[in-house]
Amino acid sequence: MNVVGRRQVPQTRRGAARGRLGRYLLEEILPFLFAGLAVTILLLLLGALQAIIAPLLAKGANPLLVAKLVALQLPYAVSQGLPIALLFATLLGLSRLAADSEIKAMQAGGVSPALLFGPVMALGLAVTLLSFGVGEVLTPRAKVQALSVQREIVLDNPRVAGLGEAGGKALVLRDAFGRAISIASIAQNGELRGLSIATLRSGDVAREIITARRGRLEPGSNVLELYDGQRITYQNERPSTVLSFQRGQLPVQDLQASFEGGDELRPIYLPLRDLYKRVQDYRSQHINAPQEFTALQRKFAEPVAALCMAFFAAALAIFSFRSSLNIGLVWVLLLTFLYYATWSVFRVMGENGAVSAVVAAWTPDLLYLLAGVALLWTAARR
Repeated sequence: MNVVGRRQVPQTRRGAARGRLGRYLLEEILPFLFAGLAVTILLLLLGALQAIIAPLLAKGANPLLVAKLVALQLPYAVSQGLPIALLFATLLGLSRLAADSEIKAMQAGGVSPALLFGPVMALGLAVTLLSFGVGEVLTPRAKVQALSVQREIVLDNPRVAGLGEAGGKALVLRDAFGRAISIASIAQNGELRGLSIATLRSGDVAREIITARRGRLEPGSNVLELYDGQRITYQNERPSTVLSFQRGQLPVQDLQASFEGGDELRPIYLPLRDLYKRVQDYRSQHINAPQEFTALQRKFAEPVAALCMAFFAAALAIFSFRSSLNIGLVWVLLLTFLYYATWSVFRVMGENGAVSAVVAAWTPDLLYLLAGVALLWTAARR
């Protein structure tokens, strides 16, 4: 009987320790995850506020349309913020786990600290899948709608884009048919002036260019009225036909406006299927498109970052216990910021072709993965 009792006590302790670990993850790490995500989203929105939203409101844009534009930034902010928030939450939660001697209690109960990896990596996998799902399903739709809202803002008040002002840039609209519609100015009665419409092939080669002195697009209409214009079609990049007209109608669909040059739907916002097809087309034509190539790699690397963050945090917790090192809030914030800074630098380098797309997208993940392996190796030698 005594032998049986000695065998049952460790099992009971191990079960209790596992239960404490599960409760701790739910009670400590998840609240930090939500708080970190809220802060990350707020910081990303503040960046948009400074760059776009504040100037729009200052120029008299409709506040309701601006609020709608802000709301449509949330899916992208969530998909980008989830891995960062997980890193913050797991670092802070597991550092508290070590500081509160919970790891010692686990070890006294016969549970190895290595069991941290199971629930932490499971949480990392869940965040990875959620980040990928939001980025693939919600973000592309939200970004398309945001560009449509920008069109509504400009047509509602042309002053927000500087149309008609000295030194103001032309407004560029794009539609679902691959057309780029440039507008020099918009009169107070809503009339569009100085229109230039280019229909593009893949590779941004013009197939057709239409110019018109003036035009009109009624609210809710999918037909652009054009007056006093000319239509030129191209064959092998050379003019093929030239046609002048007094009045014409051009069907349009899903018109989107850009406040800044190049602010159209960026490659990272495209659905994975569309982005992959575009990349394959560019590669078959031997076209160097670093933005598209980097975006395709980022589609996978950024969600997978959550798994790397979870692995690094668990390794750091074990290292902290073995070395009696307490990781405070300052170090947690520094390590979290380090990922964001590394991600930002390599993203810009990749999009400008300074490094390959694979290096640009996966280096931040690899750095934290290697750091976690180094921490485990060091802890094993202590």
